[in-house]
Amino acid sequence: MKKVAIVTGASRGIGRAIALRLARDGFAVVVNYVNHRREAEKAVEEIKTCGNHAIAVQADVSKTTDVARLFDQAEHTFGGIDVLVNNAGIMPGKRIMEMENELFERTFAVNVRGTFNTLKQAARRLRRGGRIVNLSSTAVALGMPIYAVFNASKAAVDALTKTLATEFRGRDITVNAVAPGPTATDLFLNGKSEDEIEDFVAMAPLQRLGTAEDIANVVAFLTGPDGGWINGQTIRSNGGLE
Repeated sequence: MKKVAIVTGASRGIGRAIALRLARDGFAVVVNYVNHRREAEKAVEEIKTCGNHAIAVQADVSKTTDVARLFDQAEHTFGGIDVLVNNAGIMPGKRIMEMENELFERTFAVNVRGTFNTLKQAARRLRRGGRIVNLSSTAVALGMPIYAVFNASKAAVDALTKTLATEFRGRDITVNAVAPGPTATDLFLNGKSEDEIEDFVAMAPLQRLGTAEDIANVVAFLTGPDGGWINGQTIRSNGGLE
């Protein structure tokens, strides 16, 4: 029986890299997106060209009804769900005194409520032996200016990860988080000057930005046969950045 993975926010960046990697590893993949339909369809086309199975499903993870429909469609198309990767998220960069209430609420709606919504569905629907990987951030540990609200939302994701791992006792389902460091995606690069980017490059001992594929490799390990004894952990994938 082919295993099935849902990857949220998978039309671009890290989510897309995860979807493509899991497809190469033999999963049928549900490529979730909210706005970038064409990019999601291109990811599906690339997966199918390699002989694997995938569908694109539009859903806003912050909306309960959208998430239920996402899981419904995955089950209807592929017969069940084995893996959930919670990648969808937004990353506002503003000091607290400048943060609009609406942006604060949207950040928590997507990053926290969105993760809660998908975890709630997964708790009911994942098959025995399933895997959940949430995307956190190394920024939580760094405490750098302008990321307070983003960090608070990802700290909540870390807490959900640890607790849900214990709630799955007896079902052989693991729940972990991957916390990328600075990664060369549009989400991270947009709005930053070359000097700012070089400062981030210099921070890690490996002296480069991460790539989307670097993060996808860690997710592949956690969802693959060798990752089954890792549970309730947040793994920093950041080139040694402290």
